[in-house]
Amino acid sequence: MKYQKLENQETQWKWLYLSKKHREGENITRYQEKSLVEDKVKALIACKNQPEQINAWITAHLSEALVIKLDQAIRARRKRFFNAEKQHTKKKSIDLEYAVWQRLSKYSRKLGMTLSQTITYMIDERESKALYQNKMSVMKASLKDLLK
Repeated sequence: MKYQKLENQETQWKWLYLSKKHREGENITRYQEKSLVEDKVKALIACKNQPEQINAWITAHLSEALVIKLDQAIRARRKRFFNAEKQHTKKKSIDLEYAVWQRLSKYSRKLGMTLSQTITYMIDERESKALYQNKMSVMKASLKDLLK
């Protein structure tokens, strides 16, 4: 396993995930009866800061459809949590219009690079072009001074 499991932290993430799903109107329990669902959800909400009770609730009452989704969500959250500790692995995001993303994606495939590598490459190319233009203008100015 690449990332260390922190039981209390992950139990808190599970509680947050399940409470969010419930707020969104999804049935997080394996029961269909509304009053039973509400009772079980209230029990889950009440044990917010008790990891053992949360894990027991998940084992006893979690919907079968959410078992895999919960595991995937926790695995992704664990990865983001540990990657965010170091600057070079922390992910950032930017908003692109679809047409811009499409052009960047096509250019990335052409270069055989990731989107991040392509953006870095384009910035480096622009900086070196500006440096070259600056050197050329200095050389032209000094050449004009020589010819006077």
